[in-house]
Amino acid sequence: MTKNDTYALARRVAEFSLTKKAEDVCLMDLRGLSSVTDFFVICHGTSDVQVKAIATAIVDGLAEDGVKPWHKEGYEYLNWVLLDFVDVVVHVFLKDARDFYGLERLWGDAKMERIAD
Repeated sequence: MTKNDTYALARRVAEFSLTKKAEDVCLMDLRGLSSVTDFFVICHGTSDVQVKAIATAIVDGLAEDGVKPWHKEGYEYLNWVLLDFVDVVVHVFLKDARDFYGLERLWGDAKMERIAD
């Protein structure tokens, strides 16, 4: 996958999250900072039902594009769902969990782009 492809995938994730009213959608460019992934997409919902809906919209939407996650976790408790697409890792939080873990602070050197409708 090229750098443009991974950015396009991250943007698609953000678009799918917004279809379920995800809040504060942030795309973080980790290229050059981490060898683990190229992008984080971070967003949150206001209830566990919304977190599940956001995560499902992302997985289902990308499946239509022929892209499947390598790994999924967090569906048991729905306070933090992680979707690993290898070059793009998605974090769908409940608001309080997002504030607690503070991924944006931990990766403060990353270029961040806020995505809105």
